[in-house]
Amino acid sequence: MTAIRLIVGLGNPGREYETTRHNVGFRWVDELARLQNLSFENEAKFHGLTARGRLHGHEILLLKPQTFMNVSGRAVGALAQFYKIAPAEVLVVHDELDLPPGVARLKTGGGHGGHNGLKDIIAHLCSKDFWRLRLGIGHPGEGADVAGYVLNDPRREERELIDEAMQRALDVAHLAIEGKTEAAMLKLHSS
Repeated sequence: MTAIRLIVGLGNPGREYETTRHNVGFRWVDELARLQNLSFENEAKFHGLTARGRLHGHEILLLKPQTFMNVSGRAVGALAQFYKIAPAEVLVVHDELDLPPGVARLKTGGGHGGHNGLKDIIAHLCSKDFWRLRLGIGHPGEGADVAGYVLNDPRREERELIDEAMQRALDVAHLAIEGKTEAAMLKLHSS
């Protein structure tokens, strides 16, 4: 089993996006960093904020691309190439329209499902075979409403459900980092 070496939280930079549905990936990685006493530094050559540390005996890199969601792959590709990190050693944490708030799912591979951040990462890694932690935000119902929906804050009851799902995902993060992804999935998907 492959240990995770790079965890990427997806979101948009800037205070105005901080609490939006699209930024749950940033929020999750921020919380992981806080729990592990890791701090982010701006690294221009990686187009993002990075944090380094040892989690559960493994060297780990955390990344928050500062390029805006649709070009997240530039940061992921640059960092993965520099550190020779294989797609199978990457975990991308992102918002998921196809899951309701309160649901978190771990999977490897697959398409981008219309998520422009994932689409760009697939293009830059030249692979779909990376791990994804999908944090459900629900769907507005109409495709035309998606852009406005993801760039707005969730309602209070949705935020509570999203926060609970994020916490359950944080509780199994060590298993994923150690490469025990089956165990992480079992625990996360049955809660």
